[in-house]
Amino acid sequence: MGVAGKHYPHHVKPQDTAEAAEKEKPSDERVRRESWFGHLLNRPEFAAISGTVLVFAVFGFGAGSSGMFNLDGVMNWSQVAAYLGLLAVGACLLMIAGEFDLSIGSMIGFAGMMVALPATYFHWPIWLAIIFAFAASMLLGALNGYLVMRTRLPSFIVTLAFLFILRGLTLALSIMFADRTIISGVGDLAQNDWITNLLFHGVALHGFFTWLAHMGVGTLLDNGQPLVPGIPKVILWWFALAAVSAFILAKTRYGNWILAVGGDANAAKNVGVPVKRVKISLFVLTAFCACLFAVLQVCDIGSAAADRGLQKEFEAIIAAVIGGTLLTGGYGSVIGACFGALIFGVVQIGITYTNVSSDWFRVFLGVMLLFAVLFNHYVRRRVSQAQ
Repeated sequence: MGVAGKHYPHHVKPQDTAEAAEKEKPSDERVRRESWFGHLLNRPEFAAISGTVLVFAVFGFGAGSSGMFNLDGVMNWSQVAAYLGLLAVGACLLMIAGEFDLSIGSMIGFAGMMVALPATYFHWPIWLAIIFAFAASMLLGALNGYLVMRTRLPSFIVTLAFLFILRGLTLALSIMFADRTIISGVGDLAQNDWITNLLFHGVALHGFFTWLAHMGVGTLLDNGQPLVPGIPKVILWWFALAAVSAFILAKTRYGNWILAVGGDANAAKNVGVPVKRVKISLFVLTAFCACLFAVLQVCDIGSAAADRGLQKEFEAIIAAVIGGTLLTGGYGSVIGACFGALIFGVVQIGITYTNVSSDWFRVFLGVMLLFAVLFNHYVRRRVSQAQ
């Protein structure tokens, strides 16, 4: 006897037949199995990580015995990468949202001058001058974003205008108040202020690095101090900013909003995403990153200059693109942008450890950018076809 009018052989149970029927069902063509390599290839940071491995292999072979990978050499190229990494994080998130900020470089010079002028010529406390610089920079970032949203002009045009406005304003203010374009004396003020010294000046873990040098790890100078006194504060800021930004992009609703706005702003608006608020906040973030760059640089070098930050906006965009961020928005990775900045730092400093002329540095950057754009185009076409 069977069930519900169906008859089965005596040696076959109904559940066995059901399992066999389930196996005979055609597979859902919408469900596609993907190899681990294919999944890895579709990750936005894959190209940057691969490029980083390649760059380390090249310099490990060409400059491995020159001291590039000694502790002092590692700190040199890590510091260069960290400065650019601060900018790359902000530029990456803004580009994922489908916008550009070409005023980042000019903002660095402007913010540095906003720290130096009040502190040295108006005798403000250095911590108050730093707060003033952050406030002014972020307000200008908000103005950038507001104008882009209000006028619906391409952000490329609006921020290009601010590139010239801020650079000219920095030069004019420095000449007006100081009668020169370089203002020094900020380093001593930063060192003597405990808040600024703790957050922005000098290095961290000095005692630990001194102990390492006495243990034979690193070089000990004749005065008993280590050649590498500690980890530059900019590296710690870079790690902290990258970690927070990567978490926000990958794990929070705001991160989903950023991706949605860059993918299709109209569709995102129709489902309730506050498109204008998201984009303006990201312009504020890029201004914050530029000001943080300026404050750390001014406290480290001890001076502010009106021409600081030249072409840094393009270097930040290059790092983000090498890291897998699409120029059209909607796709990218903060981690990838950080690897892009690392490639930049390793090449810029590493080339001085080799016999290769430093004139080839820009050529290498251009080639890396071209390969990154081609690879990102290939990945995007794969993703589109899969959908």
